[in-house]
Amino acid sequence: MTVPELRRDPVGGQWVIIAAERARRPMDFRLAPPGSQPAEDCPFCPGNEAATPPEIFALRDEAGWKLRVVPNRFPVLTVEGALHKRGEGIYDAISGVGAHEVIIESPQHVTSLTALSEERISEVLWTYKARLQDLKRDRRLVYGLLFKNVGERAGATLSHTHSQLIATPVVPIRVQNEIDRCARYHDFRGRCLLCDIVTQELASGARVAMESARFVALEPFAARSPFETHLVPKLHLSHYEALEDAWMPELAAVLRATMRKIEKALNRPAYNYLIHTAPLNAAPMEEYHWHLEIIPRIEGVAGFEWGTGFFVNSVPPEDAARYLRDL
Repeated sequence: MTVPELRRDPVGGQWVIIAAERARRPMDFRLAPPGSQPAEDCPFCPGNEAATPPEIFALRDEAGWKLRVVPNRFPVLTVEGALHKRGEGIYDAISGVGAHEVIIESPQHVTSLTALSEERISEVLWTYKARLQDLKRDRRLVYGLLFKNVGERAGATLSHTHSQLIATPVVPIRVQNEIDRCARYHDFRGRCLLCDIVTQELASGARVAMESARFVALEPFAARSPFETHLVPKLHLSHYEALEDAWMPELAAVLRATMRKIEKALNRPAYNYLIHTAPLNAAPMEEYHWHLEIIPRIEGVAGFEWGTGFFVNSVPPEDAARYLRDL
């Protein structure tokens, strides 16, 4: 087995994971059109548990398992081994220690989270919290990213609804940039940037897609793609895993309703969603605020975007928010 390694780009500053083992992933389970992949061929369906590594965590009732967490069979980072740093001239590298888990969200062979009940989605969101809390115990791990890939264009290779969690030994550069910008804002104004965004967007209403007592779904002022949507808690909280269990049903309801609107508006697009939260073992941060980002993959990223970092969005976020509100 080839051990993965993190290498830092000395010009851009970002870390890249070199994971040669990922090339060995079989293509037998390439994403099929919704409903066309038979359950007997799906490694995430009941009866096929032997097709996955042994489970790390599960929720069960009298009928069997409701949710399973298993190691990714072809992980980008591996939990085995010590954390080593090395230099190669001007280059920096770190051994590819981390965790890569798959959250199988339902025994039902459904392709969309929205096909699950709010109660089941609440259990998925609670499992996210439980897994982050567990990974905090490993002092080698610095950051945990929860994400979902839906559709081949979004990087999915299996259609059965699932999420993933990758824990890394460094803070990803995009998250660090967010934290740094939020820290500068907090130093200047004495307030949380995301809290101020929520306050301003609720007062305006122009980019609010929906809200509940504790959460708001909004189209960012500078949305990178059509119908990019952020779910943000109204109460300041830097760590997702600090979210109270009693709030999970409400977050599940807002997430499900928002995703149903996006699926209806865009005819079930491929999408990614991800949770940006504070580093695993950081103390509660006054300057940072966790949030969930939903990014429909309906426009490609081409040379201009790669070369400049600019994104081109053909749908103003105000129009997208109005359309979602009216659905």
